[in-house]
Amino acid sequence: MSKLTCIAHRGGPLMNNQPLPENSLAAIARALNAGVDAVEIDIYQIDGELLVTHDRRLGRVVSGQGIITDLPLAYLREQTLENGEPLPTLRDILALVKDRALLNIEIKGANCVPVLQAQLAAFVIDHQLSFEHYIVSSFDHQQLYQCLHTMPQLKRAALIEGIPLDYAQCCEPLKAYAFNTHLSFITPELIHDARQRGLKNWVYTVNHEEDWRWLQYLGVDGVFTDKPDLLQNFNLRTG
Repeated sequence: MSKLTCIAHRGGPLMNNQPLPENSLAAIARALNAGVDAVEIDIYQIDGELLVTHDRRLGRVVSGQGIITDLPLAYLREQTLENGEPLPTLRDILALVKDRALLNIEIKGANCVPVLQAQLAAFVIDHQLSFEHYIVSSFDHQQLYQCLHTMPQLKRAALIEGIPLDYAQCCEPLKAYAFNTHLSFITPELIHDARQRGLKNWVYTVNHEEDWRWLQYLGVDGVFTDKPDLLQNFNLRTG
């Protein structure tokens, strides 16, 4: 069996049975030190800045109240995670990850692409890196299509939840690299169609060994997991 690409979902917050806030610098640093293949984060664009968090509403992971896109950047920059870290920016994450792992940047909010293009291009040039270290994903295929035209050298991954009538056809106009699918909607036919189109198939969010074993049997390429240490151990035993 081929090993599953280990993608630390939101930084791998449940690693080592020692929870850390998701999308935190502390969680991501821990995952990088463990040698994960990739790290996944989420971004919103607020007043020309890219903030790294999953939820549109504050209060679960990030302090404060309200919907993130309704709030001024100054207020959001005052908020903290449960471990006391400030709400991180994409630039914070880029500086931490550098070329130590693939960085999967998931677009959550609207109007992210122009700022993402400017920040990512500047970081790559300043640090003499390559766009090969990055992939952008989203359920918002309109923004992925925008990425195709503004950053064609950046890999794209189409996120879906469900089983479309035409399977992975949505990836064709996006010239996607990967097809990121939900664990609850995996079928052999969906995986076969993605493979026939030359796509990587990465599945979210997978935290149990029986699921890793099943996906490995089906020929999935990689999984997003909150527990990358356990997936790494699984790969050592079975890969």
